[in-house]
Amino acid sequence: MRIVFMGTPDFAVPCLQALLDKGHDVCAVYTQPDKPVGRKQILTPPPVKTLALEHGIPVYQPTTFRDEETVKTLSSLQPELIAVVAYGKLLPKSVLDIPPYGCINVHGSLLPKYRGAAPIQWAVLNGDKVTGVTTMYMGEGLDTGDMLDKAETSIDPDETSGELFDRLSLLGAQLLLQTVDALQKGDVHRTVQDEALATHTKKIDKSLCPIDWNGTAQHIHDQVRGLSPWPTATTTFRGKTLKIHKTARCGEAFSGTAGTILVQNGRYFVLCGEGALELLEVQYAGSKRMSAGDFFRGHPVTPGETLEASV
Repeated sequence: MRIVFMGTPDFAVPCLQALLDKGHDVCAVYTQPDKPVGRKQILTPPPVKTLALEHGIPVYQPTTFRDEETVKTLSSLQPELIAVVAYGKLLPKSVLDIPPYGCINVHGSLLPKYRGAAPIQWAVLNGDKVTGVTTMYMGEGLDTGDMLDKAETSIDPDETSGELFDRLSLLGAQLLLQTVDALQKGDVHRTVQDEALATHTKKIDKSLCPIDWNGTAQHIHDQVRGLSPWPTATTTFRGKTLKIHKTARCGEAFSGTAGTILVQNGRYFVLCGEGALELLEVQYAGSKRMSAGDFFRGHPVTPGETLEASV
């Protein structure tokens, strides 16, 4: 099938690769403009662009689809289908009407749950036990179109959003191929989303990072997992921001003030409002990520010392 692919981040790369491996004619790739990255702000292409150029696929990076020339250029490519995966732009009706097979989207949740941004991170932050990916026809609303296929997967209790992101990107690629195959065979089944079950997510930002140790151990553990690898849960230790990269739930019975650090047999625990967590990997801002053991050997804990909410 002749396909225009629209996508930007790492999550979309397996989908594009799967279409190429299957022999589909990906005639063009649309992706977000290159952006400055890192401390040196080096202009860097999106991962999808990098893969497209490796395969000699023309790449377009429009800032908007609201002008006539951009839509005319896309139409001139004569795609039979437009496949969209984490592109980062809403498509107007003028674009949605171009391909005869329509525009389909791969979304990282089991719609209608978690429409919008960062569905994978929010599934982990909220402690969900199951998630998945959905393919859907695109409409003019945000993730509101009719669903085509779904694939479910369990979320491991200690899985980070980064780990889940990688798994769902591969699952999404398999589901996209399944959906495209069904479209070619004329064997698609549309399911209207139940608006009563719809939930919406917001973008992840650093306002979610500070840990309130008065919360439950499970809630904080989910916060740490959900914000890994970015932007990372944080606390304050001796007046400096301490990133908490990895924790473990523990069955030990502790009592005391929330935030208190306890040391037992070379292991480091923090009391929560309910339960306690073991610290596994931490990092002072500007320093290297390391095991909690290595960190606290360099910063010995005094009895009763606490971690505080970061600001």
